[in-house]
Amino acid sequence: MMTYMRTTLTIDDRIAKALKDVAHRSGKTYKQVVNETLRAGLSANRIMDEAQPYRLKPVSMGDVAGGYNITKALELAEHLENEEIARKLELKK
Repeated sequence: MMTYMRTTLTIDDRIAKALKDVAHRSGKTYKQVVNETLRAGLSANRIMDEAQPYRLKPVSMGDVAGGYNITKALELAEHLENEEIARKLELKK
């Protein structure tokens, strides 16, 4: 059996309106919606506390193919574009 503690809260107007809208749409009482929302928030917070931090293990992907200097991106883009133009021209022959 659940026990309840009566308390007074000051709730932001937009949150109160959203809670009332949920209560109206769901057919539940405002008190039920507030309690369910608080429970869900506490559960989500607990899950975040238990979550392990994501760790990324870096892996070398090797050198850039073709020996291009990737710090000169425009030069590489121009070379690739020229190769594509040459390939398309070759197909038209």
